Amino acid sequence: MKAFVHEGTKGLAGTSHREIEEVQPQAGEVKVKLKYAGLNHRDLFVLERHKESDPALVIGSDGAGVIEAVGEGVTNVKPGDEVVIDASLGWQKKSDAPPVGFEIIGLPGHGTFAEYITVPAQNVEPKPAHLTWEEAGVLPLAALTAYRALFTRAKVKAGDTVLLPGVGSGAVTYLLLFAKAIGARVIVTSRSEFKREQALKLGADLALDSNSDWEKELDREKVDIAVETVGAATFNKTLDQLRPGGTLVTFGASAGDEVTINIRNLFYKQYNLLGTTMGSHEEFKEMLELVNKYKIKPVIDQVFRLSETAEAMKRLEESEQFGKIGIEISR
Repeated sequence: MKAFVHEGTKGLAGTSHREIEEVQPQAGEVKVKLKYAGLNHRDLFVLERHKESDPALVIGSDGAGVIEAVGEGVTNVKPGDEVVIDASLGWQKKSDAPPVGFEIIGLPGHGTFAEYITVPAQNVEPKPAHLTWEEAGVLPLAALTAYRALFTRAKVKAGDTVLLPGVGSGAVTYLLLFAKAIGARVIVTSRSEFKREQALKLGADLALDSNSDWEKELDREKVDIAVETVGAATFNKTLDQLRPGGTLVTFGASAGDEVTINIRNLFYKQYNLLGTTMGSHEEFKEMLELVNKYKIKPVIDQVFRLSETAEAMKRLEESEQFGKIGIEISR
């Protein structure tokens, strides 16, 4: 089968689009013929984390397609079923943190940037009927991460004001769509005027320039919830916009891993500072219920062919996108 593979040299220099052997489903597994996949920042990290001495790896975590074959004992799906793939391996029930042994599709095992993938049967769910294949393919990982951050961790509700710095990434566009769907007020930030305008079209109530004085722009208004995915460049600025007792959830650090926090300010104002990443299969199903209920559709930036995945990854690396970048694998 054709696949986008990483082997040897770290980074994009170690990638190639080539033939690789198919894997057949064992007991409890299903083989999916992939239609579309989606890019995530994790895919860029995998190019650095995958060791030069390791065997060739098909990267990619997002995907949707049709069940091609099922292994012994599989009863929840059958060949021909249209499914989306949950990238969380070994995390079935909602919990405070992932269980020991939790892994993500695309490292250490093969990922979704290939014509076929074999995954546990418990990691597939029916494709939302209102989504195209392109939309379904880019949904799973970032939407699951956004769902857990907003609903499980921050416990967002209608009427809350939510601050989302760095709008434009796939995860932040899902945060915006989900929060607006349940009746929250949403404020976004971006350095890009284009991205601010796009966010307003998606329903954002206010869009701020990331380089502006947020406190002045907000006229000293404070927010109930903030979701930080940028990291060091905006973390403290975001924290300063919380009301006393407000909640900041973080799951990204694209602009730096380390921050210095005034802990006296943190405890005097009784902020809730929460970390999160990915989510359980239980939350994956809840996310799909939300998507189906409100007929939410992912925002797609561009779609590239599987053979053009390296070009797609360069676009993601340069943060040029607004929404998700899709990979067309088969029609």
